[in-house]
Amino acid sequence: MAINAETISSRLQLRLITGFDGEGRPIRRSRSYSGVKPEAGNEDVYDVGSALADLQKNQLDAIRRIDEVELTEE
Repeated sequence: MAINAETISSRLQLRLITGFDGEGRPIRRSRSYSGVKPEAGNEDVYDVGSALADLQKNQLDAIRRIDEVELTEE
């Protein structure tokens, strides 16, 4: 049985370091931006994430792309 996977939505997530706890471990928070076109290239999404990260007051930890995929039987 073959399965098709179709990306139906995407979002961009920035993981930011907002401070440090009492033991020196980073405290992380995330900001999500929905409405990313599923057909957008990964490099383009990364470039937008980098530009948005430059506008943040907190240090960037990671840029993530989160895709929602619908699976159907062929």
